[in-house]
Amino acid sequence: MIETWQQALPHDITLSCRAAGERGRPVLLFLHGFPEAAFVWDELLEHFARPENGGYRCVAPNLRGYEQSSAPADVAAYRAKHLVQDIAALSAIESPAAPLACLVAHDWGGAVAWNLANQQPQLMQRLAIINSPHPGTFLRELKTSPKQQAASAYMNFLIRPDAERLLAEDDYRRLWDFFLGMGAGKAADGSGYGWLTDAVKARYRGVWDRGLTGGLNYYRASPLRPPRPEDPAAASIELPREMLTISLPTLVLWGLGDTALPPELVDGLETYIPQLTLECVPDATHWIVHEQPQRVIMALQKFLTQ
Repeated sequence: MIETWQQALPHDITLSCRAAGERGRPVLLFLHGFPEAAFVWDELLEHFARPENGGYRCVAPNLRGYEQSSAPADVAAYRAKHLVQDIAALSAIESPAAPLACLVAHDWGGAVAWNLANQQPQLMQRLAIINSPHPGTFLRELKTSPKQQAASAYMNFLIRPDAERLLAEDDYRRLWDFFLGMGAGKAADGSGYGWLTDAVKARYRGVWDRGLTGGLNYYRASPLRPPRPEDPAAASIELPREMLTISLPTLVLWGLGDTALPPELVDGLETYIPQLTLECVPDATHWIVHEQPQRVIMALQKFLTQ
């Protein structure tokens, strides 16, 4: 059973949260990406809360700017240091006596998780990343790979001042295309309509109807996007190695059919993550959490008991 509440943080941000499992149990914290929301984790929350699957306390916040969480108007409020502060504060509230058993994250949630694991590894015992590029390999590919620059070109659309209006047109046609263009229109075996059912679309409309600006401000606040003549973006960035290393046991689960984040992004991960477990899934896309939740659950279950 999923519970929901509004969690006030010490720095005047409130995150709307979803959870399953008893308080006081080891905590799994799940972070969503764009253009999603905390509800995408519901099946995993319920699974890992069951005693036979670990009996964890499973918590999924809506990140700032999403659903009913605080949505500051200033684009600068979506810089990485503020996003990390939110999750560090939530971790301390949900797991005050011990580190998180694991931080699990996808897409933009992964960007926050990579930073938090690097800066405050004491907050968690393990890290699990699902199709979210490590900042070191992502920066490398954005600078040097025409393939990655083309695959990430959508980022420069999402920072446009009229992006909200354009995305909302025709019942969010471009956002549905965002899913469908990455494989959501097919089941794992290539048949049927896949996971983007009318019921799931209704859940997404409920989130998007509250506003798109918060989610878009993540892109506007970050320079990690393809360079253009008028905007050097990633080309102007240098990240010192100490900002890129991860000392924790880390699972990276990667759907190889991700058209926005090609497989080259996992090349060289072991140089940043000494305790890396890399699992690539050939028949999955960026939306593997929706497409193959049982595959994700199996990978996490194995990782948590290693």
